[in-house]
Amino acid sequence: MKLWTKLFGRKGGPLPTLPVGEGKEGELFLLVGALTDRGPIDHNEDALFVLNAALSRGEDLLPLGLYIVADGMGGHEGGQRASDLAVRLTAHWILERIYQPFLLDPNRSAGQQPINDVLVEAAVAANSKVREECPRGGTTLTCTFVLGTNAFIAHVGDTRAYLISHNTIRQITTDHSLVNRLIELGQITPEEALTHPQRNVLYRALGRPGSLEVDTYLQSLPLNSSLLLCSDGLWGVISEQEILSVVNAASSPQVACRQLVALAAERGDDNITAVLVQVCN
Repeated sequence: MKLWTKLFGRKGGPLPTLPVGEGKEGELFLLVGALTDRGPIDHNEDALFVLNAALSRGEDLLPLGLYIVADGMGGHEGGQRASDLAVRLTAHWILERIYQPFLLDPNRSAGQQPINDVLVEAAVAANSKVREECPRGGTTLTCTFVLGTNAFIAHVGDTRAYLISHNTIRQITTDHSLVNRLIELGQITPEEALTHPQRNVLYRALGRPGSLEVDTYLQSLPLNSSLLLCSDGLWGVISEQEILSVVNAASSPQVACRQLVALAAERGDDNITAVLVQVCN
């Protein structure tokens, strides 16, 4: 049985990563853009990690993509260090437990640990490291591992993952913030949340005392759809419809990221980070 069939239950076409030109008929590929900017302040507490890879065996070509965004809290020494630690340790954990086993044995499937479980373990390990080394800091974490057209997501905090598809935009993740809880209880509106004095207060983040609860999602990525990961420095000042318009009009994911970050920098007072992954043929 071929590798793709073992993972997805069906045969997949070739999926090269980051092509220079257009794909052949029936061919799928990933285009990725990424950008972080400190905005109007003097340091950047956001961090990101982007890795695209492909593993071939026979006629199958399996895409492996890892995308992480973290938004630190606690200033230069706390938040910046916390987000950097979280991104690097999460990436290392996933590379060691997902990427390396595929390289050592591409036929391996029986008894393989579910991917979302690995992502949760990575977040928990990062949480322990942040608490140990950044007692005055904390960070959000949104991590996505892409296999073909399937996105496995682990999430803590209020960095967000959006699905952009067929001229629609939908928030995948749930914000672990006080204002989002107030919205859920019907005490404030989404518009009021944008200017609420406690809009930056999180009830769940890496670096907090006690056990860490991690949300997980499995999201299918339709053909010609995009997955956007971004910090609140972007989504807090740019509406979903504006994000949709910029992504749809941009000539590439990198151009879209540049335009979104530039717009957020004009309007906001925070660090800004965007990672945009597009599934094309």
